[in-house]
Amino acid sequence: MSAKRKLKLENRPMKEEARKFESPYGYFTKDGLEYVVTRPDTPRPWVNVFSNGLYGAIESQTGSGFSWSGNSNLSRLTRWEQDLIKDDFGKYMYIRDNDSGAYWSATFKPCCLKPDSFEVRHGIGYSVLTNTVNGVRAEKTIFVHRDEPVEIWKLVLTNESDRARRLSIFTYFEWCLGNAGDTHREFQKTFIETAFDERRGILWGSKRAALVPGFISTGLSENPLTGFHALTNAKVLRFDGDKENFFGRYRSSRDPQSVLQGKLTNTVGKHYDSIASLQTDLVLEPGAPKTLIFLIGEARHPSRADQIIQKLNTESKVEQALNDVKRFWEELLSQTWIDTPDEAMNFMTNTWTKYQAISARLWAKCGYYQSSGGYGFRDQLQDSHVFLPLKPEWTKKQILLHAERQFPDGTVHHWWHPGTNIGAVTHMTDDLLWLAFLTIHYLEETADFTLLDEKVQFLPDPKTKKVSTASLYDHCIRAIDRVLKRWSKRGLPLIGEGDWNDGLSHVGLRWKGESIWLGQFLYGILQKFAPLCELKHQKARATAYLKRAQALKIAINQCGWEKDRYIGATRDDGRPLGSATQKEGKIFLNTQTWAVIHDVATPERSKICMATAEKLLFKKYGPLLLTPAYTKTDPTIGYLSRYAPSVRENGGLYTHAGTWAVQALTVLHDGNKAYQVYRSFMPILRGQEPDLYYAEPYVLPGNVDGPESPHFGRGGWTWYTGAAGWYFRVALDYILGIHATINGLEINPCIPSKWDRYKVKRLFRGKVYEIVVQNPRHVSTGVKKIEVNGKPISGNVIKPLSSKGPHQIRVTLG
Repeated sequence: MSAKRKLKLENRPMKEEARKFESPYGYFTKDGLEYVVTRPDTPRPWVNVFSNGLYGAIESQTGSGFSWSGNSNLSRLTRWEQDLIKDDFGKYMYIRDNDSGAYWSATFKPCCLKPDSFEVRHGIGYSVLTNTVNGVRAEKTIFVHRDEPVEIWKLVLTNESDRARRLSIFTYFEWCLGNAGDTHREFQKTFIETAFDERRGILWGSKRAALVPGFISTGLSENPLTGFHALTNAKVLRFDGDKENFFGRYRSSRDPQSVLQGKLTNTVGKHYDSIASLQTDLVLEPGAPKTLIFLIGEARHPSRADQIIQKLNTESKVEQALNDVKRFWEELLSQTWIDTPDEAMNFMTNTWTKYQAISARLWAKCGYYQSSGGYGFRDQLQDSHVFLPLKPEWTKKQILLHAERQFPDGTVHHWWHPGTNIGAVTHMTDDLLWLAFLTIHYLEETADFTLLDEKVQFLPDPKTKKVSTASLYDHCIRAIDRVLKRWSKRGLPLIGEGDWNDGLSHVGLRWKGESIWLGQFLYGILQKFAPLCELKHQKARATAYLKRAQALKIAINQCGWEKDRYIGATRDDGRPLGSATQKEGKIFLNTQTWAVIHDVATPERSKICMATAEKLLFKKYGPLLLTPAYTKTDPTIGYLSRYAPSVRENGGLYTHAGTWAVQALTVLHDGNKAYQVYRSFMPILRGQEPDLYYAEPYVLPGNVDGPESPHFGRGGWTWYTGAAGWYFRVALDYILGIHATINGLEINPCIPSKWDRYKVKRLFRGKVYEIVVQNPRHVSTGVKKIEVNGKPISGNVIKPLSSKGPHQIRVTLG
């Protein structure tokens, strides 16, 4: 079986092709590797997020967006204002016909002229925006270099008229060069200067650093940048670094004065509202194409910019750089691949969830709905799950990175900005446990127990200011032990400022409120970490953890069970949340799903609580996080009660938690129901109703409005969500049932009974497993036999194989 598919190495012209999952706004290509937007007026901006782990950019289908280097929030290269209704801030190119004086933009924005033809192809690591106006076809390919802090715009202009065209091309964007959140532009512009290097043809922008490092006017921090804008394969005729000169007074990006007049002013210096604009002129003969290569990048010194430009100063070099990006993604994503009867599942699992989790969440740490720039302790740890069947050493790297953000007492930064002293010290009570959780899963994937001995530095002790170092194993037990010390009289963990649900921010401020979910989460960790304690010759600790786990399980079932559900939490005053006794928030999703996932509930209660969740929470567009939604701000609950009812954590589908509902159903061996819930918030299927769904159909949204919203079913907060990695995982590990364990690769499918067969290519401990699962009796679960390279094995766990493979695995259900 060959599951590896080739990413396209050449951009294709607009033409008829097989269209998958077509809607009024676009479609997937046959192989699912591109989404093609066919009109500019999508319900919300449909974007792509490019990142190489250092430099990044976002581009919407209109041509709007922004760029950064190092940190999408503290080190923003270009200015952008978040307005998803107008989407009118970005990095633009204008085209002017020097015979008629007519002008328009190379992309739909900012001029918004009705195009003769329009197409945007969002691919893996690149986008191609094609816009034809006034007989000139403009094709802009944008991508971020694989290794360098630079983005490339390859603009191909084609004259589709029957006469020669004399054109001027103008670029335009505003320099930010620091913290994106500081809106005091009249102050910030006084620290930014521009300069033009005539020999190199580079327009520079730089921001002078504050005397107090990291401090700017609003008290926010930043990493000031020096950026450059260049045209590498043609002569820059004129340039401008002044916004007022470019626009004129009281004009907008639709009708800038310089473009109208056809001439930039060659103005740069320290005394302006700094922008970057380059002008070049050209003549296009009928039918003839012309390619221009523009760059935006970050470099502290001209020699560094020279190095970058030398790699990108010809069309062939740019094509090679683009192919390098495509090849990188192809090789990474194809390590694990599926082929099922569900084409939407194939597209999302093979390509888009992996790409979203890596490019947007782990590397860019940014989306159009949220620009973070920082690491969340629990957030990117969970996201790093995605690397396990692709490149597990990157999961290891993430684990060690997060361990460095732990204090000696086991507590951690809730979030932090790398390379700065900025980190949030909170009383969130689940963050620290995710270190042990991911460590366990990494060990199950790799059996690389040397990870436990890795030496990792703690953050300075807040009292003594001393810096100490310990093994990762020690970091994990300090986290576990810290949670075990935050304990109620009833034997339950305290919730503090929130468990996984940040919106429960005021439930336990006085350290009396309890979290049932945190207890369920901790129970599973104690059960799986105890054997690691024995491995480290700490049998007493292992015994103690198992004893605490059993006592915790009893407490959860005594104090947390309520007839047909597990309550969510208790407030500082003892009143419950997620209880049928309450007027609002009568049931929480997470305490039903994790009771099953971590085996806290009895078999009978598992069925009962999930049946209650199905009755009250499972809706047409996915499982709600809680219901009914809160209608008034409640200072004993937290900020989720500030949200409008059925929005985000306040009674909407919180997609991240929705994936756990799918996992729980597979634990109960209900393949048909698990598959139904999985598909209920599948972006590709939801995208068939785009004017209801709004969000991009090729990535996960963070949330979908629930039934108490007038926009029931509307998606939002796309790209920057932990749902992507978990949606990938529940498909591969729990529906398809290809799951790593310490002892080997466990095969335990939980599929829709109507499926006849499916295939999985799975990388496991450096070996390739090509797995074919046959379902002749149309069951949902239950392995009848497994053959490994033609030989039957007993049980459903394939022990690690020594030879490279690929190994042929045949599984029969029945």
